[in-house]
Amino acid sequence: MNEILGHQFIEMTWSIALQVMFLGFIGGMLSGFIGSGGAFFMTPGMMNLGVVGNVAVASNITHKFGKALIGSRKHAELGNVDKKLSVFMAITGAIGIQLAAWLMDLMSGGGDAQEGGAGVDLYISIVFVVVLSMVSLSMLKDIMNTRSGNGSGPSTKIVDFLSRFNLHPIIHFQVADVRVSLWVVLFCGLATGYLAGTIGVGGFIGVPAMIYVFGVSASVAAGSELFLAQFNGAFGALTYAFKGMVDLRLVLLLFSGSLFGIYIGAYGTKVVKEIFIRMVTALIILLCVLSRLVNIPTYLQQLGYLDMDPSYNPYFNLASKALLYASGITGGALILFFVLKAYFQRRKIQTSLTTGVSSKQSGPIPESSV
Repeated sequence: MNEILGHQFIEMTWSIALQVMFLGFIGGMLSGFIGSGGAFFMTPGMMNLGVVGNVAVASNITHKFGKALIGSRKHAELGNVDKKLSVFMAITGAIGIQLAAWLMDLMSGGGDAQEGGAGVDLYISIVFVVVLSMVSLSMLKDIMNTRSGNGSGPSTKIVDFLSRFNLHPIIHFQVADVRVSLWVVLFCGLATGYLAGTIGVGGFIGVPAMIYVFGVSASVAAGSELFLAQFNGAFGALTYAFKGMVDLRLVLLLFSGSLFGIYIGAYGTKVVKEIFIRMVTALIILLCVLSRLVNIPTYLQQLGYLDMDPSYNPYFNLASKALLYASGITGGALILFFVLKAYFQRRKIQTSLTTGVSSKQSGPIPESSV
């Protein structure tokens, strides 16, 4: 579809602009904390504000490029980025994004603008619910096993299973300190790119893949996925921009909100326990999944697949927005609480050490000097 889709852009008001900036701030903080671009929160958030699904995905993936530049640099300073692993995944990630853009174009091509928008929204929501519910539930199960004493960290069942096949070539990634088959890495890169281009949420395949399939630690997975997001974001931005789906107003508003949030999240990976990072991630994803699930009847009604009174649609949208904001605010508040707690604990320790050194220096004069 070669026509410019500017007629699908929403009217921008101060209220919408502030809400988009809020989405960017929470998304940026979650991005730095768990390695995802935060799109699982921002994409449905924009859709709840009336942004058509393909425009929300396109604008978010464009914003993701600039934010990933900052986030990956901060993680690199902390030693959390395996550039070699990210580059290999980016090779097939570009193919996945191109496939997603083609399908998105196909979904929005038929019918009038309203039907096309509802069709895209339904497609995005179904993929969102199916994929991310699987991810969140598997993560929660793994966390429960860890807390009950059945494991001391992320499950290694998939890593152990794949290692039996010994699929060559097998590559050693030094920073991540893992050995993985090239074919497994390329397949995960393809899946990451496809989901980044479909729902704007590549990180929730990339990060779990690095943790549960490759055996990478959560902090290195977070940093490496942000480095990968630079490539996926740049390629996705160009792909969707040529299709006229990128709303630069949304991009700039998201970016202005996420600049500050991403630094808070990145700092949190060094002061918060890994199991807590995984728990916050799983719970926020699950709430976001419920948020998308609540809106599916609205899209089915608009497409004529569900015989429902259209007057109920605003209530479904309100419930969806409430669930989404509850997930973002709760997750953001928990991250801020533990980051500030760790910060003040460190300040207290530094102060006590400084006081102790000062008291020793000003102690009684030795007898030899009298």
